[in-house]
Amino acid sequence: MATSLEGEEVEIFAFQAEITQLLSLIVNNFYSNAEIFLRELISNATNALDRIEDERLTDPSQLEIKVIPNKNARTLTIIDMGIGMTKADLISSLGTITKYSTKAFLEALQAGADISMIDQFGVGFFSAYLVAETVRVITKHNDDEQYAWESSAGDSFTIRPDYGEPLGRGTKVILFLKQNHLEYLDERRLLSLLVKYIPRDGYPVTIYLEKNQEEVRTEEEEEVISEAKLEVEYVNPKKQKRKSGQKTRTTKEKVIAPEELDEDKPIWNRQPANITNEEYAEFYKSLANDCEQHLALKHFAVKGQMAFRGLLYIPRHAPLDLSNKENIKLHVRGVFIMDNREELLPEYLNFVWGVVDSEDLPLNISPESLQQSRMLKVIKKYLVKKCLDLFAELAEDKEVYTIFHEQFSRHIKLGIHDDSQNQQKLSKLLRFYTSVSMGEKVSLKDYCARMKKNQMFIYFLAGESLEQVVNSVFIERLLKCGLEVVYMIEPMDEYCMQVLKTFEGKPFCSAAKAGLELPETKEEKAMLEEKKVKLKKLCKAIKKRLEPKIDKVIVSNRLASSPCCIVTATYDWTANMQRILKRVQASKPSTAMDYKTTGKHMEINPYDGIIEILRQRAEIDENDKGLKDLVILLYETALLSSGFALENPQALANRIYKMIRFGLGIEKATRKSSPAAAEKRASLEGVAESKC
Repeated sequence: MATSLEGEEVEIFAFQAEITQLLSLIVNNFYSNAEIFLRELISNATNALDRIEDERLTDPSQLEIKVIPNKNARTLTIIDMGIGMTKADLISSLGTITKYSTKAFLEALQAGADISMIDQFGVGFFSAYLVAETVRVITKHNDDEQYAWESSAGDSFTIRPDYGEPLGRGTKVILFLKQNHLEYLDERRLLSLLVKYIPRDGYPVTIYLEKNQEEVRTEEEEEVISEAKLEVEYVNPKKQKRKSGQKTRTTKEKVIAPEELDEDKPIWNRQPANITNEEYAEFYKSLANDCEQHLALKHFAVKGQMAFRGLLYIPRHAPLDLSNKENIKLHVRGVFIMDNREELLPEYLNFVWGVVDSEDLPLNISPESLQQSRMLKVIKKYLVKKCLDLFAELAEDKEVYTIFHEQFSRHIKLGIHDDSQNQQKLSKLLRFYTSVSMGEKVSLKDYCARMKKNQMFIYFLAGESLEQVVNSVFIERLLKCGLEVVYMIEPMDEYCMQVLKTFEGKPFCSAAKAGLELPETKEEKAMLEEKKVKLKKLCKAIKKRLEPKIDKVIVSNRLASSPCCIVTATYDWTANMQRILKRVQASKPSTAMDYKTTGKHMEINPYDGIIEILRQRAEIDENDKGLKDLVILLYETALLSSGFALENPQALANRIYKMIRFGLGIEKATRKSSPAAAEKRASLEGVAESKC
């Protein structure tokens, strides 16, 4: 409904009911991403220029977008030389919206959706009210006169003929900014947003900035200006010839100067052959805010059912801030959409920086709809593939890959846990020290190439340090048999192997767990079976003495020089994993981890002299007190050599001190003692007799 004001040519129109509700929501609610208004208005201006260019009504070189901030008037103006709007267009486009789209948008807003989805429903223009208290639109279409539309987001808007500065053709949108949104008049803030949101391959955008201009005037000119208040033409003092002896005065005056934003194609949309290493490096430093050179990059273009380009960078150092989620910038046809890395790359690749520019995604798309976008999932899958390809290419250069692996090996191991589809590809990127190649880390592929013909497993041992695993009791027989052992000394290594399980069909086997299978001849197997029968009584005596500390006593061929060791069951935590879990629980007390129920097995070496002496004593009397104490001493010593922590270290220390005193011939002063003390002395005598 329209109403004309008496004596004026202004007509008042009532907004559609849904528009009123929409404006009320926009005006009375705060959104953290109010800056989205600039993207929408620039997009609208671009569409208007596209339409006039399609009609071939003007020279394309004359098409541009102007952005004019005015701090004094608190206005931000956006001008395009596009198709413009007729009076009817103003009423239909800015006064009503299709009922379905408005209703759907309002429901989405009330459900908590982000305002960035606003133009998906055809209501992008009204995002201006996020920052403006009043919006004025001056427009000229070739088929109509020049009109001015204005509204303060109430129930109505006005339309009147405009007799101001002729546009010729196009649209001028003037935003009268709210007091709390004057930041959009700040030069730096505005420039950063324009760089962020303007289409990279679109029309030229010129911003008019207020600058200080230094002028030189003669005293005579100053007098003329002050008296007559006339405008004079200021001349560069280097070019002006002054009369001899004439005094001059230098003044500074603020002027509005146009500055055209860079029209060049963004680096990711250019051909790699035309880009220098310096340009790549400069872009990386600006993207990642890094003062160092990048380690490697991948520049690619995808064509086919989907078309997009991208540029990925690997830095030289792992990120200190693992919470950064803005590594990857998403553009749609050159317009910045978002920089939420989680939607484009998985967590384990959070160190990769880059840009991807899609030709197929909708230009105005919300984060909510992005999450459900099939096209975005395809882009994400392809980006992961490109990252893995880049890592594989790096592996061909040992020197560069050493740097990469040192910085990002933990990310690769996290990927093996999180990315089941790419486990095998990621496993090829792992590097470890082994018993054969102690000088440098080697790949699992190199290990497999050196495996013996009858070797079925990839043997590994995880520990706290390289020195610890190299001297471990668990790998005595493996090394004696000439079998290569992979040394894993990073906290994530053992857990990573439990997830990976196999490499190129070869299963992993922990040397610290029960059931270690070694290549054996028939004669060796037969001899071991004989020893098991012979040591059956000793195994029974040991288990009886150590219950419930151990679950089993096993005769095995694992050991070469040590009498015994403590291993864990196949699916239980090893000593190394228990150590790691204790540290995690100490740092996070609320974390519930049951590592104390780990089942322990005691494996004894049937060819060791100590075990043979114990066997003989067990055959005579399996309840021998000296035998019991020796079993305890062996168990606690084996716990230490196997990497476990003692519950009572002092008890072991006391036993060792007694042995030292006995060896040195030191006798304790006689004194009255309790029956318990007498029993201890008897045990010591048993220790002495065993000569251990």
